Amino acid sequence: MTTIASDLPDRSPSISGGITFLLALSCGLIVANIYYAQPLVGPIAAELGLSPKAAGLVMTMTQLGYGVGLFLIVPLGDLIENRRLIVSVLALGAIALATASYSTHPIPFFAAALCVGLGSVAVQILVPYAGHLAPERIRGRVIGNVMTGLMLGIMLARPLSSFIASVSSWHAVYAMSAGTMVLLALLLRQTLPVRKPQVRLGYGALLASMLHLARNTPVLRRRALYQASLFGVFNLFWTTVPLVLAGPAFHLSQTGIAVFALVGAAGAVSAPLAGRVADRGWTRPATAVGMLLTSGGFALTLLAAPGSPLSLAAFVAAAIAIDFGVQGNVVLGYRALFMLGAEHRSRLNGLYMTTFFLAGAAGSAVGTWAYAHGGWTLAAMIGGSFPMLALIYLATE
Repeated sequence: MTTIASDLPDRSPSISGGITFLLALSCGLIVANIYYAQPLVGPIAAELGLSPKAAGLVMTMTQLGYGVGLFLIVPLGDLIENRRLIVSVLALGAIALATASYSTHPIPFFAAALCVGLGSVAVQILVPYAGHLAPERIRGRVIGNVMTGLMLGIMLARPLSSFIASVSSWHAVYAMSAGTMVLLALLLRQTLPVRKPQVRLGYGALLASMLHLARNTPVLRRRALYQASLFGVFNLFWTTVPLVLAGPAFHLSQTGIAVFALVGAAGAVSAPLAGRVADRGWTRPATAVGMLLTSGGFALTLLAAPGSPLSLAAFVAAAIAIDFGVQGNVVLGYRALFMLGAEHRSRLNGLYMTTFFLAGAAGSAVGTWAYAHGGWTLAAMIGGSFPMLALIYLATE
């Protein structure tokens, strides 16, 4: 007999630990597809015959596809049976990854990369789906656990793809992930409960309703702006710091930078903690703590002489603090939004994610500009200021 999770009030005592683990694992495996190419831009561009100026398109096309999918595909979670939608989007991603693995010319690769981004938005259908399955009393904890898997996927994707490419080639990275997505789609098809939304809208009306939600949901606007300020400087940090560590002050190799990124992944532990804090009703003070940690992380990096062991230790501490603050805050935002009602969770998630995803892209651009014009000092000053502005805005809540 098929289990069905509807939009009716929760009657089950709890979501099983097995399903929670599967959702967390799925989120990590899927989101990694966006980041596998980041350390492989050089060899991919060389084999495709791209100029150095065009090499950035390797990542840009995937991110563009992800951004489009956030706005056009994720809201369908409020309209289409969720398990079927998740499996269908994963199938698109698997086909795109397989195509990329065989590509030897730019046009097919870029088309595949765009669809890899589209297929990766399955992760943002799974997060509100987890919110639907979880009873209200533990919803924050469940979302936090799922988000831990997502964040570990982001952090581990880069070193994993670097390792696979070093023993084989970048083609093997895409081929491996394509096979993984096929197996994952089959597993989710057999395991996940059905969830049939109660919304009865056409697709055009569904998208139009998102404008209404943005205008008339103050919690959405606040949480999106809070997270935009933090995620923007998170991307600023992780885009700029590799340049600092590889520069004349530290002279770290790519392996050293990869180890640094792995240490920073310790901040992912904040996701389940934030979920539990939110379940206790402490969302506002926890948000302030996240902002202070993020801003303080940037301040730490300016306290020691560049290149010294103390300075490197400060950068490690900053990476953990910034990751802790940003990842914790995104879970607090999810918990607040998913309390607003089941019928529009996917649309709220689409708007929430699109807002801070755009801020993240802007943060990367600002980081490289600041580093080119004023070094790490200017980048750190900009990075530390936005969380403090968000803290002032939080005080008006």
